[in-house]
Amino acid sequence: MKIRVWVLLLPIALGLACTEQDRRSSGGHTIDASAFDEIFADFVTSNGPGCAFAVSHAGQVIETRAYGSANLEHAIQNTPETVFEPGSVSKQFTAAATVLLALDGEISLDDDIRDYLPEIPDYGEVIEIRDLLNHTSGLRDWGSIAGIGGWPRTTRIHTHAHMLDIASRQRALNYPPGQYYSYTNTGYNLQAVLIERVTGQTFEEFSQERIFQPLGMTKTQWRDDFSEIVQDRSVAYRRNSDGSWSQLMPFENVHGNGGLLTTVGDLLKFTHNLDTGATVGGPAFVAHMHQQGVLNSGREIDYASGLRVGEYRGVREVQHSGSTAGYRGHLTRFPDQEIAVSVMCNAASANASSLAHSVADLYLENTTDEQLVPIDGIELPIDKLRSFTGRYRNTRTNTAIGIVLSDGILFLHESNFGMADPGGSPLTPVSETQLEASALAATIEFENASPGKRASATYTIDGDAVRLAPVDDFAPTISELAAYVGEYHSDEAEVTYTIAVRDGALAILDRYDRGLTLNPIYPDAFSVRAEIVMTGSLGTISFRRNDTGRIDGLNLSQGRVWDLRFERLQ
Repeated sequence: MKIRVWVLLLPIALGLACTEQDRRSSGGHTIDASAFDEIFADFVTSNGPGCAFAVSHAGQVIETRAYGSANLEHAIQNTPETVFEPGSVSKQFTAAATVLLALDGEISLDDDIRDYLPEIPDYGEVIEIRDLLNHTSGLRDWGSIAGIGGWPRTTRIHTHAHMLDIASRQRALNYPPGQYYSYTNTGYNLQAVLIERVTGQTFEEFSQERIFQPLGMTKTQWRDDFSEIVQDRSVAYRRNSDGSWSQLMPFENVHGNGGLLTTVGDLLKFTHNLDTGATVGGPAFVAHMHQQGVLNSGREIDYASGLRVGEYRGVREVQHSGSTAGYRGHLTRFPDQEIAVSVMCNAASANASSLAHSVADLYLENTTDEQLVPIDGIELPIDKLRSFTGRYRNTRTNTAIGIVLSDGILFLHESNFGMADPGGSPLTPVSETQLEASALAATIEFENASPGKRASATYTIDGDAVRLAPVDDFAPTISELAAYVGEYHSDEAEVTYTIAVRDGALAILDRYDRGLTLNPIYPDAFSVRAEIVMTGSLGTISFRRNDTGRIDGLNLSQGRVWDLRFERLQ
């Protein structure tokens, strides 16, 4: 077992807060400590895990605070120097390494990934390295496939060898490269492997030499060996139903997609360099890192190299959030105001993104008068509102969404699990045919319906438009359910599922005879709630029929895996 002891090169304050003089915003006003305590109220007095955050202006740290416990068993408190994992915030570091390698002339971002990663099947179209950076590769998410196979992340020690094995078994992409944006960890794990193969160094060695050490990120490293002793590392937790806490640690060695061990202060050192490039990379590096992806259609997406580029409250923002096991993280930067905020938590219940933006609000309040503008809706007759209701099939992924009417208000349910579920996003009519979900920054535009038929619609979110087809309610009888009973196998996920009728409903059973109920959502399609200990989130199962009408297989779709094929064995 390795032990790494950190040597701090500069004196630091290990207290929970900086001085009043240090606590000054870009506008020159002091933020009272009680404002931060209010934001982190859930962690101020709790005997549970918590968070740390830091704020910088023009590259200088002006606030650091910490709340809650880093280790509940030993009653060790979080401090600004506590080491956390920020989940997918790590992706910008992986992207930075890839961009630096391209600037070195060792690779081109236009290169075919199979030049370096021949294990990836030839799908007949080139996947470029920049597709990995922008999540436009079409590659399925290896962790989702592992979950479908019965071993979701946090339940076994996943490695890059395992990731490559899963990726090499996929016979299809979610879509042709560059056609859509679809978030997938696979692309970022592959970048880490690619860098090792090109440089002959470990990804950790390359990152230390080119990024961490030059920037003075003395408490940052990749979690390439989860068993390594890391000084000041917090333990991640999740809350149980009885209010107690359990550990939820990332016991795996995959990294590049996540797996960064760091502090809130070190994160700010990196993000400041993204403003200037003064220490690492120079102007060309900064430009590459902020270059947003462009789809084959010409549409620019908000995702750049591990960064999301957009606006918040009317000001330009560059940010990314993340979660790994019970860790949560968010790193955001407002370039025009020179304000940056980093938040990391070791509580799975923490919303790091909301916390980071609440902290940022304290510093942005005097920098912009532009606020979120309420939508001006129109009133429609109740019968018109009722005509929008029902379930719709996403024609791209075969997942289902529902629109329900409650107390005169329309709600959008993106869940497959039944439109009686609580929650949902309010929909505001803005015309006779268009609804807007402000919480999702999404719109639904309905076509003209034929007499006696429900209308199809176009669902647009983040500029991406997908067709929604109305589907009928589906309530199969016990005898009709019998047609689906059998065993179904996927070589790509290396798993066989048994479909059976139990307690009057269709159920999916794994190899240990653990069963989950399949909920009918539209003809020949079912959704399933899944416990994380079994298979992760299974999503939508669509059964396939042959020319005679017999069920001969099924396709499984969820957020990061589309149409994974299973063949019927009996």
